[in-house]
Amino acid sequence: MKIYTRTGDQGKTSLVGGQRVSKTCARLESYGTIDELCSQIGLLVTYCTTEHDRRFLTDIQCQLFVVGGYLATDNSQHEVRQGNIVTEEMVTSLEQEIDAINATLPPFRCFILPGGCRAAAVCHVCRTVCRRAERRILALCEEGAEVDGNVIAYVNRLSDYLFTLARKLNADENHPEIIWQRKK
Repeated sequence: MKIYTRTGDQGKTSLVGGQRVSKTCARLESYGTIDELCSQIGLLVTYCTTEHDRRFLTDIQCQLFVVGGYLATDNSQHEVRQGNIVTEEMVTSLEQEIDAINATLPPFRCFILPGGCRAAAVCHVCRTVCRRAERRILALCEEGAEVDGNVIAYVNRLSDYLFTLARKLNADENHPEIIWQRKK
Protein backbone atom coordinates (compact mmCIF):
# COMPACT_ATOMS: atom_id res chain seq x y z
CA MET A 1 0.00 0.00 0.00
CA LYS A 2 1.34 3.42 -0.91
CA ILE A 3 1.59 5.90 1.93
CA TYR A 4 0.79 8.81 -0.36
CA THR A 5 -2.37 9.06 -2.43
CA ARG A 6 -2.21 12.68 -3.67
CA THR A 7 -5.94 12.98 -2.93
CA GLY A 8 -5.26 15.62 -0.27
CA ASP A 9 -3.02 17.85 -2.37
CA GLN A 10 -5.83 20.35 -2.91
CA GLY A 11 -6.59 20.80 0.79
CA LYS A 12 -9.39 18.25 1.08
CA THR A 13 -9.58 14.90 2.81
CA SER A 14 -12.15 12.15 3.33
CA LEU A 15 -14.13 11.43 6.44
CA VAL A 16 -15.24 7.94 7.40
CA GLY A 17 -17.80 7.12 4.71
CA GLY A 18 -16.00 9.02 1.96
CA GLN A 19 -17.38 12.54 2.40
CA ARG A 20 -14.77 15.10 1.23
CA VAL A 21 -14.13 18.08 3.51
CA SER A 22 -11.58 20.86 3.93
CA LYS A 23 -8.54 19.97 6.00
CA THR A 24 -9.25 23.08 8.07
CA CYS A 25 -12.82 22.23 9.08
CA ALA A 26 -13.77 21.92 12.75
CA ARG A 27 -14.22 18.15 12.50
CA LEU A 28 -10.66 17.68 11.27
CA GLU A 29 -9.35 20.08 13.91
CA SER A 30 -11.05 17.97 16.57
CA TYR A 31 -9.77 14.57 15.52
CA GLY A 32 -6.43 15.97 14.39
CA THR A 33 -5.85 17.28 17.89
CA ILE A 34 -6.81 13.86 19.28
CA ASP A 35 -4.15 12.41 16.94
CA GLU A 36 -1.61 14.92 18.25
CA LEU A 37 -2.51 13.97 21.82
CA CYS A 38 -2.04 10.28 21.00
CA SER A 39 1.44 11.05 19.68
CA GLN A 40 2.34 13.11 22.74
CA ILE A 41 1.18 10.25 24.97
CA GLY A 42 3.45 7.95 22.96
CA LEU A 43 6.33 10.23 23.95
CA LEU A 44 5.17 10.23 27.57
CA VAL A 45 5.21 6.42 27.65
CA THR A 46 8.95 6.48 26.91
CA TYR A 47 9.55 8.42 30.15
CA CYS A 48 7.34 6.33 32.43
CA THR A 49 9.16 3.93 34.72
CA THR A 50 6.33 1.64 35.82
CA GLU A 51 4.79 -1.05 33.66
CA HIS A 52 1.31 -0.19 34.95
CA ASP A 53 1.57 3.44 33.79
CA ARG A 54 3.01 2.44 30.41
CA ARG A 55 0.27 -0.15 29.87
CA PHE A 56 -2.52 2.21 30.99
CA LEU A 57 -1.24 4.97 28.71
CA THR A 58 -0.97 2.56 25.77
CA ASP A 59 -4.58 1.54 26.42
CA ILE A 60 -5.49 5.24 26.32
CA GLN A 61 -3.75 5.56 22.95
CA CYS A 62 -5.95 2.72 21.65
CA GLN A 63 -9.02 4.45 23.06
CA LEU A 64 -7.99 7.71 21.40
CA PHE A 65 -8.16 5.87 18.06
CA VAL A 66 -11.79 5.10 18.96
CA VAL A 67 -12.40 8.78 19.80
CA GLY A 68 -10.71 9.85 16.57
CA GLY A 69 -12.77 7.38 14.54
CA TYR A 70 -15.94 8.69 16.13
CA LEU A 71 -15.00 12.30 15.38
CA ALA A 72 -14.00 11.39 11.80
CA THR A 73 -17.56 10.23 11.16
CA ASP A 74 -20.19 12.81 10.32
CA ASN A 75 -23.01 10.98 12.06
CA SER A 76 -25.58 13.11 10.24
CA GLN A 77 -24.38 11.44 7.00
CA HIS A 78 -23.18 7.99 8.14
CA GLU A 79 -23.76 5.68 11.06
CA VAL A 80 -20.86 5.50 13.51
CA ARG A 81 -19.14 2.13 13.31
CA GLN A 82 -19.49 -0.04 16.41
CA GLY A 83 -15.72 0.04 16.96
CA ASN A 84 -15.77 3.86 17.10
CA ILE A 85 -18.27 4.22 19.93
CA VAL A 86 -16.94 5.77 23.13
CA THR A 87 -18.50 3.99 26.09
CA GLU A 88 -19.36 4.96 29.63
CA GLU A 89 -16.99 2.18 30.75
CA MET A 90 -14.09 4.03 29.12
CA VAL A 91 -14.94 7.12 31.20
CA THR A 92 -15.36 5.04 34.35
CA SER A 93 -11.97 3.39 33.83
CA LEU A 94 -10.30 6.82 33.85
CA GLU A 95 -12.21 7.83 36.98
CA GLN A 96 -11.14 4.65 38.77
CA GLU A 97 -7.50 5.22 37.85
CA ILE A 98 -7.67 8.85 38.99
CA ASP A 99 -9.14 7.73 42.33
CA ALA A 100 -6.48 5.03 42.75
CA ILE A 101 -3.65 7.49 42.09
CA ASN A 102 -5.16 10.21 44.28
CA ALA A 103 -5.32 7.77 47.19
CA THR A 104 -1.50 7.62 47.10
CA LEU A 105 -0.87 11.39 46.88
CA PRO A 106 -0.99 14.20 49.40
CA PRO A 107 -4.09 16.40 49.10
CA PHE A 108 -4.07 18.96 46.33
CA ARG A 109 -4.32 22.43 47.91
CA CYS A 110 -2.82 24.98 45.55
CA PHE A 111 -1.91 25.68 41.96
CA ILE A 112 0.99 23.62 40.65
CA LEU A 113 3.24 24.85 37.86
CA PRO A 114 3.59 22.37 35.01
CA GLY A 115 6.96 20.66 35.26
CA GLY A 116 8.98 18.71 37.73
CA CYS A 117 10.70 15.59 36.50
CA ARG A 118 10.86 15.03 32.74
CA ALA A 119 7.99 12.50 32.71
CA ALA A 120 5.72 14.88 34.65
CA ALA A 121 6.62 17.80 32.37
CA VAL A 122 5.74 15.76 29.28
CA CYS A 123 2.55 14.63 31.02
CA HIS A 124 1.57 18.28 31.51
CA VAL A 125 2.12 18.89 27.78
CA CYS A 126 -0.23 15.97 27.10
CA ARG A 127 -2.75 17.49 29.50
CA THR A 128 -2.75 20.84 27.71
CA VAL A 129 -3.07 19.19 24.28
CA CYS A 130 -5.99 17.21 25.72
CA ARG A 131 -7.65 20.43 26.88
CA ARG A 132 -7.19 21.88 23.39
CA ALA A 133 -8.76 18.75 21.90
CA GLU A 134 -11.72 19.23 24.22
CA ARG A 135 -12.09 22.85 23.03
CA ARG A 136 -11.93 21.72 19.39
CA ILE A 137 -14.64 19.11 20.04
CA LEU A 138 -16.83 21.71 21.73
CA ALA A 139 -16.29 24.08 18.78
CA LEU A 140 -17.49 21.27 16.50
CA CYS A 141 -20.63 21.02 18.67
CA GLU A 142 -21.15 24.77 18.47
CA GLU A 143 -21.18 24.44 14.66
CA GLY A 144 -24.15 22.12 15.02
CA ALA A 145 -22.50 18.70 14.92
CA GLU A 146 -23.94 16.14 17.27
CA VAL A 147 -21.25 14.67 19.52
CA ASP A 148 -22.04 11.89 21.97
CA GLY A 149 -21.72 12.98 25.59
CA ASN A 150 -19.36 10.08 26.35
CA VAL A 151 -16.83 11.54 23.89
CA ILE A 152 -16.83 14.88 25.68
CA ALA A 153 -16.77 13.26 29.13
CA TYR A 154 -13.90 10.95 28.12
CA VAL A 155 -11.69 13.78 26.89
CA ASN A 156 -12.54 15.90 29.91
CA ARG A 157 -11.72 13.05 32.30
CA LEU A 158 -8.55 12.25 30.38
CA SER A 159 -7.15 15.71 31.11
CA ASP A 160 -7.94 15.17 34.80
CA TYR A 161 -6.14 11.83 34.66
CA LEU A 162 -3.09 13.40 33.01
CA PHE A 163 -2.93 16.08 35.73
CA THR A 164 -3.16 13.41 38.42
CA LEU A 165 -0.59 11.23 36.65
CA ALA A 166 1.85 14.18 36.45
CA ARG A 167 1.59 14.56 40.22
CA LYS A 168 2.22 10.81 40.64
CA LEU A 169 5.20 10.85 38.30
CA ASN A 170 6.80 13.63 40.35
CA ALA A 171 6.09 11.67 43.54
CA ASP A 172 7.60 8.52 42.01
CA GLU A 173 10.80 10.45 41.28
CA ASN A 174 10.79 12.19 44.68
CA HIS A 175 10.61 15.46 42.80
CA PRO A 176 8.75 18.16 44.71
CA GLU A 177 5.85 19.81 42.94
CA ILE A 178 6.49 23.39 41.90
CA ILE A 179 3.93 25.51 43.75
CA TRP A 180 2.70 28.65 42.03
CA GLN A 181 3.32 31.75 44.08
CA ARG A 182 1.98 35.17 43.14
CA LYS A 183 4.77 37.69 42.67
CA LYS A 184 4.30 40.81 44.75
